[in-house]
Amino acid sequence: MLDVDLVIRAPRALIDGEVRSASVAVDGGVVVGIGPMAAPWNAADEVTLGDDQVLLPGVVDTHVHVNEPGRTEWEGFASATAAAAAGGVTTIIDMPLNSIPPTTTVEALALKRAVAAQKARVDVGFWGGAIPDSLGGLRLLHDAGVFGFKCFLAPSGVDEFPHLGPAQLRVAMEEIAAFDGRLIVHAEDPGHLHDGIAPGSDPVAFAATRPDSAEVSAIEAVIGGVRDTGVRAHILHLSSAAALPEIRAAKAEGLPLTVETCPHYLTFDAAHIPAGGTQYKCCPPIRDEANREALWEALADGTIDLIASDHSPATADLKLAGHGDFAQAWGGIAGLEVSLSAVWTGASARGHELVDVMRWMSEATAAWAGLDSKGGIAIGKDADLVAFAPDDERVVHATDLHHKNPVTAFDGHVLRGVARVTWLRGTVVHGPGAIEGAAGRLLTRP
Repeated sequence: MLDVDLVIRAPRALIDGEVRSASVAVDGGVVVGIGPMAAPWNAADEVTLGDDQVLLPGVVDTHVHVNEPGRTEWEGFASATAAAAAGGVTTIIDMPLNSIPPTTTVEALALKRAVAAQKARVDVGFWGGAIPDSLGGLRLLHDAGVFGFKCFLAPSGVDEFPHLGPAQLRVAMEEIAAFDGRLIVHAEDPGHLHDGIAPGSDPVAFAATRPDSAEVSAIEAVIGGVRDTGVRAHILHLSSAAALPEIRAAKAEGLPLTVETCPHYLTFDAAHIPAGGTQYKCCPPIRDEANREALWEALADGTIDLIASDHSPATADLKLAGHGDFAQAWGGIAGLEVSLSAVWTGASARGHELVDVMRWMSEATAAWAGLDSKGGIAIGKDADLVAFAPDDERVVHATDLHHKNPVTAFDGHVLRGVARVTWLRGTVVHGPGAIEGAAGRLLTRP
């Protein structure tokens, strides 16, 4: 057998769409062999997992707000990527806001890459931003290696990242389609938002200020633009199941449209959010229980393509502003570290298996982003691996998590599944024997 750096022997490993016993040989950070559990690899280091653990591929999270530089008090690359590693996430793609400057120019991308290179514990890629001032120059960012372009169709919440109006959206679509880029869209129609209504401490009333019709109208506009321009478009953080018929029809038509949802939409419902619970505030909002179940059904039938965290933290004074007033508090949920556990908790309760969860959170996300070396345990892929204990339960305590500010919607909730060890290209970045400091690489669009 080969001489290798590492062999991991697992009574249970997720390989080729099934869980079975296996040994995985790693050399130079890459999986170089897969054999029976007792295969006689000649390894410099050897690990045998317990019967309570499953060897999984690392999660690829394509929707993370790191906020550094400029708002590093909200989050930073050191804290965000430590949280990722602790949750079994080995690759993140950073959103172009809420950093200052936002990633809307080549110069801003270079600044962000320089900061991340010193701190990233996992691999990091970057999205660019499509705002009114960046239109006409998106090809430069594309050539610099961003994975695509984020835009808002309603105000983003930060002045330096303004939204696109209908005519600007069409310009962006035509420009991006010309070089076969990808547009990722925060799809809410500002004409359907009820900003003048004061929801106070009522989470159901807050959800009503951003009704289903806002998502439906915006998604219809995106679909129409995709049909006319041929641009590859992606609907971010789908909250409203009311948009599913339009999405299904667009996919049946063969349009290049993909869709994600997030762990918080699959876990919570508005009626069970406590009064004043602004740690649950996000945009679009968490809706009712029937809506949540329809999102699960859309994952199961393939209408929704993937799950990403939309980790969007802020300082406690912003997240809890107004003493529980949903109109004043910052909207965004910090959930990167618990995203795998949260989805597994909900999925297993509904009869899904780990293979389903990893398809939504690793295989599909990696393939969608074009990261062929990620998203599975296979010869030639990066040895991004997780020893996951699927039956372990824990109560989440915000103060125990690695992201910068101890506020999260998942605080106090019982979740199932714990990442015991995380390897990035065969190096332990979380768990016993983890290395210190940065281990991640900066990724560019393939």
